[in-house]
Amino acid sequence: MSAHLQWMVVRNCSSFLIKRKNTEPNNLKARNSFTVGVEPAADSRGVVVMKRRSSQRKPATSYVRTTINKNARATLSSIRHTILKNKASALHSRKPVMVNRKRTRPTKSS
Repeated sequence: MSAHLQWMVVRNCSSFLIKRKNTEPNNLKARNSFTVGVEPAADSRGVVVMKRRSSQRKPATSYVRTTINKNARATLSSIRHTILKNKASALHSRKPVMVNRKRTRPTKSS
């Protein structure tokens, strides 16, 4: 039996498949993506921005809550910078690394 046929038979029957929606907060469409939650603060002044820490492996403490008590324009700017910061780091990680070539000296003739 070919490997492709075997895969077509067992791909939906794996014990490692999780057949339910993602339970991550603020991930409305249950996709594997960067999520940012914006909620009103408890004292009705400002907003609470909730985002996931980078390389965090403990689900109970994986989210960071930051309260922003600024005017409307500064609050929106802070949220935009929070979102774009992750995008910039993702683009930076995909940038190819330049290799510096060493110059070779010509051989001395005697």
